[in-house]
Amino acid sequence: MPRLISGSYNSLEPMQIDVPLEENENAEEAPFEVTNPNLDLDLLMQPYRGYLRLQRLIFIADHCPPLRVEALRLALSDVQKTSNVPLYEEIYSKLSECVVQNHHGGGGGGGGGGGAAAHADGILNQGVLPVMDQTWIDSTSKGAARKAEKLDQDLKNYKTNSIKESIRRGYDDLGDHYLDCGDLNNALKNYSRARDYCTNGKNIIQMCVNVIRVSIYLRNWSHVLSYVNKAEATPEFQELSKKETFFETVSFLKCAAGLAEMATKKFKSAAKCFLIASFDHCNFSDIISSSNIATYGAMCALASFDRHELHKSVLSSSSFKQFLELEPPVRETLFTFYDSKYALCLRHLDAMRDALLLDLFLSPHVNALYEQIRQRALTQYFSPYLSASLPAMAAAFNSSVNALEDELTQLILDGHIAARIDSHNKILYVKDVDQRRTTFEKAIQMGKEYQRRMKALILRAAVLKNKIHVKAPTREGSGEPMGSSTDRSSSTKL
Repeated sequence: MPRLISGSYNSLEPMQIDVPLEENENAEEAPFEVTNPNLDLDLLMQPYRGYLRLQRLIFIADHCPPLRVEALRLALSDVQKTSNVPLYEEIYSKLSECVVQNHHGGGGGGGGGGGAAAHADGILNQGVLPVMDQTWIDSTSKGAARKAEKLDQDLKNYKTNSIKESIRRGYDDLGDHYLDCGDLNNALKNYSRARDYCTNGKNIIQMCVNVIRVSIYLRNWSHVLSYVNKAEATPEFQELSKKETFFETVSFLKCAAGLAEMATKKFKSAAKCFLIASFDHCNFSDIISSSNIATYGAMCALASFDRHELHKSVLSSSSFKQFLELEPPVRETLFTFYDSKYALCLRHLDAMRDALLLDLFLSPHVNALYEQIRQRALTQYFSPYLSASLPAMAAAFNSSVNALEDELTQLILDGHIAARIDSHNKILYVKDVDQRRTTFEKAIQMGKEYQRRMKALILRAAVLKNKIHVKAPTREGSGEPMGSSTDRSSSTKL
């Protein structure tokens, strides 16, 4: 049975590492395909590495028929740099199926299973489809099994010697190996078990980073947020976060939290997390690139920030401006939105839609983000006016008058715009507000609040004047107050 570390770390709750993982919290979006992408796949995938690079390529292959073969070929080449044999076989199967379909020209070659197999053999002979590397599969499988056995034996030896640092490293090595093999559940289990052998705050934070990384791969977003909070609650975190060598870890935790918040559609919280990231310390391309941070942060901010917040936290942020320089279309979208050039802003958004739909993390939220951005634009457009012409608004938003009227009706029903529509004259009027009544209501409310505060101050003065004290409850079996080990007569003053 692993021993818990004595000292301040015992205050942290023990982890349950064998609890089954929760269901994927991302609800599946309706199937979609991007048929006319304007993307350079090699350039798009250049910043990424590791397991998530493969997942991004597979995602593009699943949703973009024109890039399917190229993405699968690239993924097949990359996966052979790992020990992930099951993923190699899965990618090869998809590539084989895709190439056969392309050679059939989309038609149904009616030869049954034998005919399809014969056709696949013909394609192999032509060199169109690469041959499955059975030698690599066998050697990699045997090598992975031998390495797992060796690491497991080393861990048993470390436990026999009872050296905590060695045991922790042993669990981390096993986690790294299982991750390289694509066995995410075993990787997560071994990273988590290292917790009981951490001897300082830095070890605990590193353990949390490892668990967060695998949890992102598994799309287990509640787990991600939980371990981000655990890392930030570590006693040494505040001191370490002031050191430049630790800035990368702080940025990683904020970006991981941003991904989790975005996945649960908490766009404002996600934007705040991405905006904290440091441009000079974002070297974790196995999770997210600097361009992704710019895109995710800007899109979430557009959908959730008001005009003042957008200017203060995004456009005036010297740190985030560096991220925006990597994504000129995103930067232009932000500035046109802030300058109230809504037609141009919406055109920029439409131009970016295909690229955003092919992003592994942002794709499920593109429609929701676009809808919220458009609603915020409509609200901001009307906010300075007492009335507005629907044809003029429709021209500003690249929409028909009838479609715009339907949108405004929904915004009014949802309480985003206090207005009414004159359907006959096609004019939107601000809802009449009785300013006199509103002023009196505010005055009465302020009077009640002032009265409540005065009563609280009078009560406090009376308590202090009469020296009223409340003693802290004592521990069982001892006479000293709880929370104090030095002053046995301490009491809490009201």
